[in-house]
Amino acid sequence: MTDAVLTEEDGAVLVITINRPEARNAVNGAVAQGIAAALDELDSRKDLSIGVLTGAGGTFCAGMDLKGFLTGDNPIVEGRGFAGIVERPAAKPLIAAIEGYALAGGCEIALSCDMVVAARDAQFGLPEPKRGLVAAGGGLLRLPQRIPFHIAMEIALTGDKYPAERMAELGFVNRLTEPGGALAAARELALKVAENAPLALAATKKVIVESPTWGPDEVWKKQQEVTLPVFTSKDAQEGPAAFAEKRKPNWTGE
Repeated sequence: MTDAVLTEEDGAVLVITINRPEARNAVNGAVAQGIAAALDELDSRKDLSIGVLTGAGGTFCAGMDLKGFLTGDNPIVEGRGFAGIVERPAAKPLIAAIEGYALAGGCEIALSCDMVVAARDAQFGLPEPKRGLVAAGGGLLRLPQRIPFHIAMEIALTGDKYPAERMAELGFVNRLTEPGGALAAARELALKVAENAPLALAATKKVIVESPTWGPDEVWKKQQEVTLPVFTSKDAQEGPAAFAEKRKPNWTGE
C-alpha cells in the first residue's frame, strides 16, 4: 500500500480508503497503484472474504486528478485499468461506502463495486462531457446495466450531479444512511456477508457478473465450472456439519 491508499482489516473484511482528502480523493497514479495492490491482497488471502472501498475526509472520489493528467501522471494500472479497478474489479465482493461526491471516475469506481452504501447527501454523476472528455472508465458500459436506459442516457449526456436518494430510487444504491454513516453501514453489511463461506461468495459473484455473457447453450455448463469446486471444498463439508452441530461454521476458504 501507499499513503494515498490505506487498508484496515476488520475480521474477514478489508477496508480500503482512498487517502487524498486535500484533492477530494482524485485519482492519480499513486491512488491507482494503491487500489490495485489492495485488491490483489483481498483476492489472494484466504482469510479475507469481502472488501469495503471508501474515501477519506468526507468525500468518496471526485474523479481523475485532472492536474496530474495534464502533467502525465498516469492513473491507469496495466491489467486493471483506470484507478486500478475499472477493467478488472476484485474477484471477491466489494462494497462502496460513499460520502460527498462520487463523480466522473469516482462514479465509475462505485460502478465497479458490487454494492453501494451512500449518505443521503452524497452526489453521483458523470460530468466528463463538461470537460470535453468521455466516461471511458466503465461509466458508459456499466451505468445502463444498473439503472433504466433513458435515465442512464440523461445522466451521461447532461453531466449533472444526481442525489443519492434519487440513485437509491433507481436501484443504484443499496442502502442510504445519514451523513457520516456510510462507512459504518457498509462495514455492517460487509460483516454480515462475511459470515458466509468465502469460496461460495466468490463463486456467487462470478456467476452473477459473468452469466449475462453466457450463451443459452452453455449457461449451465459454465455455471457448473464455477460452482463445482465449491461443492467439493472443505467448506462445503464444514457448513452442513456446523448446522447439524448447532454451531457457527469455521470457514477456511479451502
